[in-house]
Amino acid sequence: MKESGGRKTPLVAERRYSATSKPKPAPAKKPKAAKRRPAARKAPWPVRLLTGFFRLVWRAVWGVGWRLGAMGAIVLGLATVYFYAQLPPLEALIDARTKGSVTMLDRDGQVYAWRGETFGGQITADTVSPHLKNAIVATEDKRFYRHLGISPRGIASAIRINLAEGRGPLEGNGGSTITQQVAKLICLGVPYDPAQWKSEADYEADCRVSSKWRKLKEVPFSFAMEAKYGKDNVLTLYLNRAYLGAGARGFEAAAQRYFGKSANEVTPAEAAMLAGLLKAPTRYAPTANLERAQGRAEVVLGLMHDQGYLTDAQFADAKAHPARLSPAAEARAGGYFADWVMESGPAFLTEDTTEDVIIRTTLDQGIQKKAEEALDYVLANKVKEGSKAQAAIVVMSADGAVRAMVGGRKSQVNGAFNRATQALRQTGSTFKPFVYAAALDMGYTMNSVVEDAPLTLYVKGSGEWSPKNYTPEFRGFLTLTDALTHSINTATVRVSQAVGLEAVRQVAADFGLQSELAQGPAIALGASGATLLDMTGAYAGILNGGSSVHPYGLVELRIQGDDAALMGQEGGMGERVISQDAARQLTYMMTQVVERGTGQRARLEGRQVAGKTGTTSDYRDAWFIGFTADYVTGVWMGNDDNKPLTGVTGGGLPAEIWHEVMARVEAGLPPTPLPMIRPEDVPAPAWPGQTYEAGGQGFPNAQAPAPAPAPTSNDQTILDILGAILGRRD
Repeated sequence: MKESGGRKTPLVAERRYSATSKPKPAPAKKPKAAKRRPAARKAPWPVRLLTGFFRLVWRAVWGVGWRLGAMGAIVLGLATVYFYAQLPPLEALIDARTKGSVTMLDRDGQVYAWRGETFGGQITADTVSPHLKNAIVATEDKRFYRHLGISPRGIASAIRINLAEGRGPLEGNGGSTITQQVAKLICLGVPYDPAQWKSEADYEADCRVSSKWRKLKEVPFSFAMEAKYGKDNVLTLYLNRAYLGAGARGFEAAAQRYFGKSANEVTPAEAAMLAGLLKAPTRYAPTANLERAQGRAEVVLGLMHDQGYLTDAQFADAKAHPARLSPAAEARAGGYFADWVMESGPAFLTEDTTEDVIIRTTLDQGIQKKAEEALDYVLANKVKEGSKAQAAIVVMSADGAVRAMVGGRKSQVNGAFNRATQALRQTGSTFKPFVYAAALDMGYTMNSVVEDAPLTLYVKGSGEWSPKNYTPEFRGFLTLTDALTHSINTATVRVSQAVGLEAVRQVAADFGLQSELAQGPAIALGASGATLLDMTGAYAGILNGGSSVHPYGLVELRIQGDDAALMGQEGGMGERVISQDAARQLTYMMTQVVERGTGQRARLEGRQVAGKTGTTSDYRDAWFIGFTADYVTGVWMGNDDNKPLTGVTGGGLPAEIWHEVMARVEAGLPPTPLPMIRPEDVPAPAWPGQTYEAGGQGFPNAQAPAPAPAPTSNDQTILDILGAILGRRD
């Protein structure tokens, strides 16, 4: 603005308001009007109603769900804390067996059998073979090191599999992690109480029962274990607590049982076989079926390879060289023997021991294997197909030390009926040596004469009894040697009558026949029952010169880790029963049974053998017991139901089994002569026409006819020869 006169006036703002008044805001510019859009069409009212309903339900579910989830998380956390506080130190859970184990060593100190659940000693996830660790993780829980104790993916997969197979969602496959399996192994922290469970087996069976409540309880318990022990220690518990078949508790015991080595040293193939046992320990145990165990191991090897634990070369090598059993495990020798040893020791140190016990025994694994092979050979080649006849074998030294025992045709079965020690069967003619032993000990000799002729005795309470021979003819007068050689019944009964039945019973009992002996005259023909073990022990007494023996298998028993033995035995020799002179004569007489009598099938080329056959009435039992200078061996055959054998006598199959056993046992041993006295070294016999007096050279009641020439050792009839060839006269 210009003033008059052309001068510019200063620019001064006009005072438009008083000091106390507030300026008025400038009026806002009116925005340009926006272009109008067409109004959105409202959804139909049914859709709006349905959408609103679902929104309402979702809000309700969400509101309840997160609250329940929060409560569940709190409960889960509290339960985890509770179990965490209850868990004992790791060391207390490594070996929680309530009973100990028994490990048996043979005469050379080698392990051959186990009883009870063996614990091989603690191993850890850090020290175990990496191959075994990887095999377990690959097989049982491949995400073990990536979860907190449970695997939701594993559970979902298990539910899917169960539903697909028509089972309930929690039935069958459980999707358990290694941690959850350990939780089951330690029974969710519930200790074993003998007052609540009849046995540890019942306790463990109850722990394995799966229920919805137990599955829920596993979750916080697994979390607690992982929090308290850590991954490697949880795996350590698994390594030490898992049952792996054949009485092996833990992978260390299993590795020693099956492969004869520590779990720290197993190869990939061996590791795969051990890990494969976890699926079904009894079914896949290599001692039960090696091929099945190898097939399962191949599956595990495939998992290890797929998960990168094995290179292509390692995988190919492990498949080409599958794991095999150690020699001791493969032999599986001495099952019946081990059972017998367990029965012979005190129960608190064997069956019911709470400690791990080591027992050194008399078993010779080489002889045991040869006995089993011999029996298998005869049964396979000389017994008709389908026969159910059983057999038993005992091999022992002259002092009663048992070296081998076969208690039945299935020689590897543990805990089975042992026909060598438990079957009480009539002995037949194998009892006759004790009759002649009584006579020889009274002063008769092998050259003394007895008559083979018809004989009838009156038995109180039974009436008349007339013993019969195997063949219908009678030989007349013959020596004691020939009477035993050809197993003449009438002559043997006459000898028993001469010396007295009580003397016969006493000799038999002193030699170790512990069962009740028959009271009547039939005792002389083996009417009494005895076990094969006792009969073999009695014959050992003849070999050792006339002293009784107590058959034994246990040499020493000690607690594992202790140097001092709790009990032991160095021999089974007992009191003298008959004189050494009588025993030596009887030994010679028994050699003639094998050389030219009923036991010729037992001959061993180049060796002296003494023995006796036996067949009971109706052919229910067949025996051959004999000895060389090295060992005494007894063989029995029969049916468990006591039915008669078909065409089997003691001089037949039992003698052949004996021959097969001893031919193998004696192979490589130098021939040793038997300790015996020959006929020319004793007084000449009395013959018919001489005086027969008790205690003299002949036997009373001979009813001698006119004098006749003395029989010779070759004086056999055609029937004698035929019977010897057939081996059917006992």
